[in-house]
Amino acid sequence: MRFLAAGLLIVLVLPAIVHAEDAGRGEGNGPNFAQQNGTVPSGSGEGDSPHLLAANRKFGTVPVGFAAGAAEGQEWTRFRGPNGTGLSLAKGIPSEWTEKDYRWNATLPGQGNSSPVVWGDKVFITSAIPDTAERIVLCLETATGKTAWERRYPSRVHDKHWRNSFATATPAVDRDHVYVAWSTPEQYTLLALRHDGSHAWRVDLGPVVSQHSTGVSPIVFEDMVILANDQDGPLKDNPNSGISFLMALNASDGQVRWRTERKSEVVSYSTPCIYYPPQNGPLELIFNSQAHGISSINPYSGQVNWEFGALDKRAVSSPVVAAGLIFGTTG
Repeated sequence: MRFLAAGLLIVLVLPAIVHAEDAGRGEGNGPNFAQQNGTVPSGSGEGDSPHLLAANRKFGTVPVGFAAGAAEGQEWTRFRGPNGTGLSLAKGIPSEWTEKDYRWNATLPGQGNSSPVVWGDKVFITSAIPDTAERIVLCLETATGKTAWERRYPSRVHDKHWRNSFATATPAVDRDHVYVAWSTPEQYTLLALRHDGSHAWRVDLGPVVSQHSTGVSPIVFEDMVILANDQDGPLKDNPNSGISFLMALNASDGQVRWRTERKSEVVSYSTPCIYYPPQNGPLELIFNSQAHGISSINPYSGQVNWEFGALDKRAVSSPVVAAGLIFGTTG
């Protein structure tokens, strides 16, 4: 479920797109909020894994259930699973959940809107303590639901949308690390932990200007971690403008691979996806933001391929690719 003030659906038929090198780039809009308990939208919290159901985090506990009939073997590595589609190859997932469908449940500390991610025999999820904004990264065993490890990071309470949380961004995971993002007005943090919970690297991406705080989720693409950072421009109650950019970092050590500057207009919550062109054409990273619309970015260099400026309001969803089309929404 998404939090929408008004609705506009944009569908891009890719062969008709004019690339930036052939014509001037357009301008436009879009972000991403989602929810985990039926009432609380977040920047990146929607999308259950093929094995998991999480709910009821608004009140500080989250029963997490492992589906007894779920197929093993497919990793669920990011917000909304494979390429953000929300689709799984798993068989036997019930269309309606009953008590017999749960293998285990676990109560998690704090609250948050993020979704779990899965790699092998481990489930990773984030949470936060509302009164202090202390951030929590947890690892659970998929077989039993027992907590394998927990890491806590001091933070501070700051202004956010009342439906946002201090643990909104869904982690991303690969065979070596789990990647977690969160922010305060002073600091946007991207953190990598090894699967055993030990520290791998941490990067400070600078201050954040956002009336609703942040919530966009990182993704892993090949050997890179990609994160969007579209911030607010000057507003009535805040004349300051944030510094917006897209960024790719080495998954191994957090070193910057590329950085693409962006206009600051309205904070975006949109988690990117990959467009796979026909005939093995070059891959494209797809982003939504109010300042740029739907953007196609070269995932290896950060260069802008094209932009389609049709999103004229705040978007609270992530782009999706299906049947050769790119779908983006705003409202």
